[in-house]
This record gives sequence, C-alpha cells and structure tokens, in this order.
Amino acid sequence: MKYSFALAFVVAACGGSALDPGAGDDPGTGTSTLTIDGNVTAQSELVNARSSADFATDFSVRVTLNGQTVTTGTVTVTSASGAVDLVFAPDGNGANRWRGTAPGYDEVYILDVVSGADTVEGVRVDGPDIHVFTAPTAGATVDSTMPLDVTWSRNVVADSASIRTEQLDALAIDDTGSFTLAGGALQAERDQARVNTLRIVRTNRVTPAGAAGISQLAVTIENEIEVVAQPNPAL
Repeated sequence: MKYSFALAFVVAACGGSALDPGAGDDPGTGTSTLTIDGNVTAQSELVNARSSADFATDFSVRVTLNGQTVTTGTVTVTSASGAVDLVFAPDGNGANRWRGTAPGYDEVYILDVVSGADTVEGVRVDGPDIHVFTAPTAGATVDSTMPLDVTWSRNVVADSASIRTEQLDALAIDDTGSFTLAGGALQAERDQARVNTLRIVRTNRVTPAGAAGISQLAVTIENEIEVVAQPNPAL
C-alpha cells in the first residue's frame, strides 16, 4: 500500500498567523489510526546563542499504521521560514524516521499527515522561546569541587527542562531560570584546566488529538556555554 502525506498551512482566526510565536498549541484532528512520534530539535551553533539565526533545527518524524512503519509518500513540516520536505532515512538500527534540517529556529511548527483515509492534521506546537545563560559567564574558570549556580533567562516556562554536562547525564529540572549544580558535576584534571560544556534543554509538546496510541509532537531548543574547571590536585 502506498501512503501519501501533505502538510496544511494554517492561518490563525484572530488576525495573526498560526506560525507566529505565541500562537499557542493545537492538537489538531484526525482519524485516530496513525501513530506519530515527531521531534523538532534546535541546537545552538554559537556559544550562548541569542537569536533564531544562531540555531540549526533538525526534524525527525516516525509514522506507523497498525504497527508498521510508513516508508513511502511525503512528510512536510512548515514554520514561518517555509516548508521542509522530509526524507525517509532508515539507519539500520530500527530508527526508521523521516528526517530533515533547516537553518534557524522559528519556535512554532505545524505538522499534518495524510495517508489515504487516515489522517493526523493541524498539529501545532508553540515551542519554547530562546533561553540565554546569565551565569556563569562563558569561559569562566570555576572550582569543580564546589556547587555552581547556573542561571538563564526565558520569557515563558517550558513544559520540561534538563541540564547536562560531560560528567552529568541529562537531569530533569524545573524551568525556573536557576539551578545549582552539585560539586563534582564538572570534569576536572589533576594538573591542568579542563573545558566543560553546560547545556540546558527545554521542550514543549502536544499530544495529537487525532492520532493513535502514544503519539506526540515535541519542539526542543538546546543552548550551551563552556566553562573551565580549574585543576584539582586531590584527584
């Protein structure tokens, strides 16, 4: 069976575009037969990126029907910058997804999926706004044995957030704008300084109203800075 997909451009009823930041989420509609696992992930291309142009965005969507991966047709994601047609890209490890990339971060993304009579349409996620680190200062030298206060600015609280270092796997945190890393959360060397990357990840997600099973469309933004852990002779 051949499946075809299309993405509809939606215009907000209240005068603004449905693709403007602040437009809000929309779970869309559908036939409750397709299962969707969609991820829009924006990663900073500069240290402590501050503008939408400082990011690159990856699209990854898995679509299944009756437990079978949909491998033909088209999947398109639209944002304020335009439409991106995704390409089915199996990786040999079972992660069979439609993928694509786009420059920048537009915050609001809409996905429609149509497979014959089976549909998931008008799913919109108003993603997190850009967050910027306010402490520590990028490039600052810090004592890895001591707690480290990390702060960031953002306008709207995201659905979920996490913080990550080379020494610390992604740790779920509240998107309050501040978090204190415990001593030992950074990697250090005994006799020389060690550069560490601090990364904060924030995500908004929507459960498509017309999808089947456990479905989602998530929009994630990641930003990072580097700090320098001073030598720790005790190691």
